[in-house]
Order: sequence, then structure tokens, then C-alpha cells
Amino acid sequence: MNVSKDKIKILVAGGGGFIGGHLVKYLKKQGYQKIRAVDIKPLNKWCQLDNEVENLSLDLAKKDNCFTSVKGVGEVYNLAANMGGIGFIENNKADCMLSILINTHLLMAARDENVNRYFFSSSACIYTASKQTNPNNPGLKESDAYPAMPEDGYGWEKLFSERMCRHFQEDFGLTTRVARFHNVYGPHGTYKGGREKAPAALTRKIIEAQISRNHEIEIWGDGQQTRSFMYIDDCLKGIDLIMHSDIEEPINLGSSEMVSIDQLIGYLEEISKIKVTRKYNMSAPKGVRGRSSDNTLIKKYFDWEPTITLKNGMKILYSWIEKEVKKR
Repeated sequence: MNVSKDKIKILVAGGGGFIGGHLVKYLKKQGYQKIRAVDIKPLNKWCQLDNEVENLSLDLAKKDNCFTSVKGVGEVYNLAANMGGIGFIENNKADCMLSILINTHLLMAARDENVNRYFFSSSACIYTASKQTNPNNPGLKESDAYPAMPEDGYGWEKLFSERMCRHFQEDFGLTTRVARFHNVYGPHGTYKGGREKAPAALTRKIIEAQISRNHEIEIWGDGQQTRSFMYIDDCLKGIDLIMHSDIEEPINLGSSEMVSIDQLIGYLEEISKIKVTRKYNMSAPKGVRGRSSDNTLIKKYFDWEPTITLKNGMKILYSWIEKEVKKR
């Protein structure tokens, strides 16, 4: 059913988070005038707060709050989850898995409220561990999710939630779309406190080294583990394309530009114009050995894939975190 953007109401679950805050701004620019953003955090803790939309501080793990949030809504974007970087998800497996309550109750509310479309943000953490033991990862295909052996805790929750979306579509006719995010980064996200991911954490460490003139930084692992990182603007475009497509199966949304952690640090050295001494901590959480996105499917459907280079994206992130650190 086609509804004009000025008529349809949008729910962004997790609207106080990094991606959710950017998505609210993106949807406004696309012409959506009725947006409800919901997050468990108090409003003064949101990554971005747009006072021109409806903002609610609610715990979406609770069923009643999900039904309140979905009331009168035409499209749901579920970005809400208890998550963070590898240090957080490896040490908070039970809390990460409790996010299943959010997706469960939002799906139930979306079904009962006759929502038009439902988007679920999954993760590359759902992929089978045995496919990620080599730093020279050829790229994870969507079919690599099975036989299932995802990241313990967080990955299992995401994979199970994918299946719930599938079965709500099959059994109840709720149109669901699923994107598997690969390491999204950019400004207005977490860069300290324990939940930050590698791009933000390393950027902060380089900036602090520059300010303190102590140019030694700690690296988790040996620096040879590989990842691909997607800039937030590419993520937002991909969400929009996938949400309003006919793609019924989960699909990768990530950059295919794979780099090692040491290469990422090299980019930051170029940006900061300092050289650092790298102290490798082999006992710290490291995650899988190699992970990248195979974008064959998304290119087939849209003739598009994330295109913002890591160097260009990191320059923007560095500038934002530098300002934030200097404020402190």
C-alpha cells in the first residue's frame, strides 16, 4: 500500500541511539513529517534529540510500551538493542539476549496495529564463526548464516529475531525487512565508556595520545584481525532502499572495503599527523579473526553498495570526536 510521506507515521525504536538518531534526521529530510522516536535512555542522554519529532523515553522490552509506541504507526524501524563493541558484547551476553523481548513485543504490536512495513536491524555477528577464522576473509555471503554458529549471546539474539520476522511475515502477512549491518561508524555515537566500537575507540585513543604527548596506545589483539566499516550515511541510504524493496530475505548492508586494525590505525596516524607506539593486548576481547561484507546480492537488487571510503569517513569521525574530547 502506497501512502504519501506526509500522511504516514514512522516509529524509530532506538531513536536515542547512534544509528536511530541519524535515521530520524534522514527520514525528516526525505519528507516524512510524522515521526515518533523511542528509547530507554532519558532524553538528556540521547545521542541526538530532535525536538520537532515526538520523543518518548520508554523501555521497549516491556510489552505495553511497545503497543503504546506502535499505536497509529505505519512503518516501524527497530534499531533498539542492548549492545556495544566487542568488549561489551563478550561480557554482557545475557543482557544482549534480552533484546529479544524488544523485537518480540514490537512484532506483536505491529501485527495487531496493522503496520505496513517493519524493519529489523540485524548484524554480521549472526554469521557462522568457522567462516571468520582467516584475516583474508573473502566476504560473508548471506547464505553463510547457516549452519548456525553466530557470536555467542548478541549474535544468537539477532539470528533468532531474524527468524521471528520471517515467520511473522509468513503467518500473519506483516511485511518485514531485515538488514545485516557490518560495523557502522560516524559522528554522534559512543566513543568512550565501554560500549564504543573500534573506529571510535581508536580515534579517541589517538586524540588523547596527541593531547597528552604520550604516543603509546593499547590495541586489542595483534592488529591483524580484519573488518569492514560502513559510514553512517551509506547505512541510512541502505536502510531506506531495503525497507521499501521487495526483498524478503535478510541482506548484507556493509562496506566491502576490508582493512586490518593496524591499517585503520595507520589511517588515523595520517589524519592526526602523529605516529604512535602500538601496545598489543592479547588477553583483551578480539572477536572473530576476519569479517567483511559480500555485496553481490545488494548490488544485484539495487545496482548500489556503500561507497564512502574508510579514509574519508574517518576524517569526519576524527573531527567530531576531537571536538568532543576537547570539550571535556
